[in-house]
Amino acid sequence: MGPLIKKARVLVFDDISALEDFALGKWMAMAREAVNRKGTFAAALSGGGTPVGLYRKLARAVEPSLWPKTHIFMVDERLVPHDNADSNFRMMDEMLFSKAPIPKGNIHPVRTDGPPELCAERYASELFAFFQPRKGDMPVFDLVLLGLGEDGHTASLFPGADALKEKERLTAAVPDEKRHARVTLTYPVLNSARNVFFLVAGEKKAEVLERVVERGDPALPASAIKPENGTLLFLADSGAAVMLPVKMKNLQK
Repeated sequence: MGPLIKKARVLVFDDISALEDFALGKWMAMAREAVNRKGTFAAALSGGGTPVGLYRKLARAVEPSLWPKTHIFMVDERLVPHDNADSNFRMMDEMLFSKAPIPKGNIHPVRTDGPPELCAERYASELFAFFQPRKGDMPVFDLVLLGLGEDGHTASLFPGADALKEKERLTAAVPDEKRHARVTLTYPVLNSARNVFFLVAGEKKAEVLERVVERGDPALPASAIKPENGTLLFLADSGAAVMLPVKMKNLQK
């Protein structure tokens, strides 16, 4: 049993649509709870293809009264203009922000008009301004949605990257990884969240998912996502879960 399994649960769904519906229900339940408890709900979202359907459903299904109290941040971003095809913000704007009644001031994109280190520092300042953590504490997201790359990366935490070593800063610059420099949230922030959900779909992700959740393979950055006081949940479709042992497959119907 890999070290991650001690805290993680894997839920397996027949298809991506069922996975999205489950995540949508959890989003709304968490948002209501957070708003009732502290007045706001703060989520960090990832780009990529897997969450696109979920973002479309969020725009249509979330109670309109929750959006003015919802704040959305980026897990990571490529340092390209926000209207660029490779921008995570552009995808989220097209699928979610432009279709949901969320106030513009509640959306917290990464500014991309500068050198990587400056962009990372500015984004950290944005986090500090919103969360106002006490000295030595980290911002605490109510929910972080992560993806899982075939190479084991998550956010923009790639194998061998210097950002993997960060233990204090909230954000890190990732120089020129796969065509574009990036800014990413760091392990200290991700592991301070109340809830972390990985969304994993397709048989191409089967091997890496097994290595992360069954073996906790330390060579894979995703294996180091271990919320200190939160819940870690892997939501996988049947294709992504095909290599997991039967004992781990909590099938959802």
